[in-house]
Amino acid sequence: MNYLSNITTSQKPWLLLAISALGLELTALFFQYAMDLKPCIMCVYQRLAILAIFTAGIIGTVGYKNIFARTSAYALWGLSSIWGLIIAFEHIEMQENYGSIFYSCEYIPNFPVWAPLHEWLPFLFEATGDCGMISWQFFGYSMPQWLLVVYALYAITFVVVLINRLVCAKKT
Repeated sequence: MNYLSNITTSQKPWLLLAISALGLELTALFFQYAMDLKPCIMCVYQRLAILAIFTAGIIGTVGYKNIFARTSAYALWGLSSIWGLIIAFEHIEMQENYGSIFYSCEYIPNFPVWAPLHEWLPFLFEATGDCGMISWQFFGYSMPQWLLVVYALYAITFVVVLINRLVCAKKT
């Protein structure tokens, strides 16, 4: 328990979090540009959640000794993994109900006016695909189904590490 509690007070676990998220972002770009799969609006939101997890890893890597930086990284990691989980679940529902008028997606991301990411970084955040189309599968599972697993792993890891951190902090 002490190991899990103290893991976030060192740099390497945070770096591993950042590298894993960066790997997923690069994989998304590979799917888009090498395999010519068009990202939909839900894919764009899931990319943003992965980018936020990457940012949490970078904050933790740089500021692992600072309680404020670690707390910020924890918050960003937890919120992003849960938000990504919700988005992936909604995306799966859209694919399962493809053609229904109740499940459709927009084509322009709903980013804040002060941060139009789809205009600033269109290569990463522009949506050109259809949310309901299943254009890629691996072992019979679509991309949002795999991302549901990825976000669940990020969220479970977050909860386990956070609980251990809080339990061990109470003991001292």
